[in-house]
Amino acid sequence: MSEEEASLPVIAVTAAVGAVVLLFTLLCSVFRKEKQPSEKEDEQEKKVPTNVSSEKSSSSKKNKPVSRTTKKTPQVAFSHPWLSCTLKGHSSRIVSLDFSPNSKYMISASEDRALMLWSVKEFQQKEHKYIRGNVELDTATHIVFSPDSRALVASLANENAVRIFRLGKKDDGSHSVTISGAVTFPSKHQQDIIGVGISSTGKWIMTCSGDTTILIWDLKGEVLATIETHQVNNSCGKVSPCGRFVASSGFTSDVKAWEVLFDKTGNFQKVKRAFELKGHLAGVYHFDFNNDSRRMASVSKDNTWKVWDTDVQYDMGQDPKLLHSGQVNFPGPTLVALSPDGRTVAVGGDASISFWDAVQGQPDQVLENVHAESMSCLKFDISGRYLVCSGGKHVQVIHNVTGYKATVAELEEKLRVASGPGMKERLKQQLSEAREALNSILSSSPNGSSK
Repeated sequence: MSEEEASLPVIAVTAAVGAVVLLFTLLCSVFRKEKQPSEKEDEQEKKVPTNVSSEKSSSSKKNKPVSRTTKKTPQVAFSHPWLSCTLKGHSSRIVSLDFSPNSKYMISASEDRALMLWSVKEFQQKEHKYIRGNVELDTATHIVFSPDSRALVASLANENAVRIFRLGKKDDGSHSVTISGAVTFPSKHQQDIIGVGISSTGKWIMTCSGDTTILIWDLKGEVLATIETHQVNNSCGKVSPCGRFVASSGFTSDVKAWEVLFDKTGNFQKVKRAFELKGHLAGVYHFDFNNDSRRMASVSKDNTWKVWDTDVQYDMGQDPKLLHSGQVNFPGPTLVALSPDGRTVAVGGDASISFWDAVQGQPDQVLENVHAESMSCLKFDISGRYLVCSGGKHVQVIHNVTGYKATVAELEEKLRVASGPGMKERLKQQLSEAREALNSILSSSPNGSSK
């Protein structure tokens, strides 16, 4: 073998090895190029959460002031020179109010299952304490005081029955009043009870349901009589302050009254038709009596209120006489309250109240936005000094300024025609006191609300 032939394998091997090295170098270079974007992507992915978090934090800081606009605007508290105070304590909507015949207390019933007893003499004070009673396993829908001011008659939402509550005193000698359930009558009504009442004699209790039924009960829970009102449905049912009548209104355009009769020995006799208020053109939402039942007020779907003279001989066929009528400008169902002396008519609708002079039939004042919610109760106290109303969780206590004005006008007229010196002197004194009371209210601001 020649020297030239022997060198060929060495060259071939050297070329092959070089080729392998070159291929390996190329492969490593390609691998590096592919790996670098992947590593960059990993690094970017690692950085993304940090960037997003930072953006969120920055966005959160920028949006903080915006969150204030999502808060509810607080309800502006009602304020008016006629306002005496606002009673607070209930946690849910108030559904019924009543005053004790002895003029000392007011009771309020709410959907929070609580009964709260308030002192009337504290209405002009800054602090308003209350005594709480609970309605066990139910909710009171309507409530009234007994004639002796020592018990309460309430209708119940779930049982649709009547429960008697007793007002007692604690045994610790503190003279604090307690409210406790005593007796529950059997459920007799087919539809919900919409009104309760008790006669001033304490002999009988009335319940009125949403159909056309009124029941008269004795104090032991026995039904004495059933009244069919024939009004398609009942919207309001009440017992007159004199204790003689029970009345109802409903889908028809009249208010019907019946007399509940007992014999001389105190035994129940019968219920007979007494009189009707006729004059509205549509169903009657609500009605009210004055303290001696000689006057009544009613409010109707026909957008009118009316005051009636019910001091008539209905046994002789006489009908109540229409005294005054006025327009109602509130939407939806309305309530009416007649002051005990019959001088003031208050009509409540939605969240506003209009005051009218019931003697002259003239408008006096409209109070708007009295409550944050629609009105549920409207009632004068026994003395006629205050009108109370509820809407939502609060009770507004309002001075009956319209009544004071009517009293002043009436005393001025009596003084003008008075003849005897003694009579004139008494009228002057009464007129001076009425003017002083009126000026005191109009010149003062609201006393505040309970906490």
